[in-house]
Order: sequence, then structure tokens, then C-alpha cells
Amino acid sequence: MLYRNGTLRSYQYFISPDWSGGVYASPGLAGSRPGALIAGCWASMMSVGESGYISSCHSIVGAAKSIVSAIVASPTLSSDLSIIGRPLVSVVAFTSKTLDVYDIADAMTAKGWHLNSLQDPPAIHVAVTLPISKVWERLVKDLEDVVESEKEKERVRVVEGKGAKGKAVGDSAALYGVAGSLPNKGVVVQLASGFLDTLYKA
Repeated sequence: MLYRNGTLRSYQYFISPDWSGGVYASPGLAGSRPGALIAGCWASMMSVGESGYISSCHSIVGAAKSIVSAIVASPTLSSDLSIIGRPLVSVVAFTSKTLDVYDIADAMTAKGWHLNSLQDPPAIHVAVTLPISKVWERLVKDLEDVVESEKEKERVRVVEGKGAKGKAVGDSAALYGVAGSLPNKGVVVQLASGFLDTLYKA
């Protein structure tokens, strides 16, 4: 579809600044389910068949349950993290009782994990996929290392008298923390709309 100008094109955008996961913005109402993705899913189903689909489901749901169990059972993680809700399928969300969860998200990103930050409440969710189901133990180990590291940083800040307010703000905190604290969500909508506009510029 071609538009005469950007103003007309902006009416196709879907932007929800109050979603609990954070600012949700997509180029159209289809959101994260555009036609190309649907076609790709259909092709995958035709390739792996029903048995392949069921096998993948077992692996993915099993890994998600293993991640939940590991967070609950690990002395390092259970003292600082808590699972949100009762994960039944492939998504595991957790928050931190003692640390800035966005610092954890940034540190996990630095280790190569692409986890999703949430805004209300501040949290992280892991969308378990087939590749993650094969390395979930490494994810948990990296999460333990990150939590230990963040606890140590917090201890140092307290000893030095800087406190949480004196620390540098990471990427996740800058995006989700600031967006969640703005009373006027119109600003957030304008920023999201501007971001979507950049996707269409040559």
C-alpha cells in the first residue's frame, strides 16, 4: 500500500502505550502476526508435520517448566527472583525482589541472550523457543552469574554510600523505566510513531 504522505500512513499504525508489557507499537493491526510470518508457519508445519510439531511442543514446554523449577530451586535465584503467575506453556516471566530487574535484563543481553523486558510490573520474560529448549541450562547458569554479579554491585554501592540513585541507568531501564513513569502517554505514542516512520524511509 502506498500513501501520499506520512500523516495518512500513520493511521495504519497500532500503538498501545499502556500494555503491561511496555509500549506496544506495530505498523498495522496484525501486530506481530503479519502475513509473511503466517506463511512461514504454514511452510514449517508442512515440513515437520504433526509429529514434528508435537515433538517441538514437548521440548519447548518441558524447557519452560525446567526454567521455572530451576529459578524456584536455585538458592541464588530463589532469594532474589520470583515467578509471575503460573506459566503453563512456553513463556516464563519473573521479577526481582531485591535488584533492579532491568539491570539483570541488560546483563543477560551482554551475555548474548535476547530476553524481553516488561513494564507493569517491571519484569523479564523468556519466550522459550526450540533453540532455547536445547540450551536452557546455560541460560539458567548465566542468570545465576548475572544475579550474583548484580548483588555484588549493589553491595559495593551501599558500602560506598552511593545507593541506587547514584548508579548509571542501563538501556532497559532507560526505555521501560522512563516510559512507564511518564504521566502523559501521548509523548510515548509520538516517539513510537516516529520509530515506525523510520521503518518506511528509504
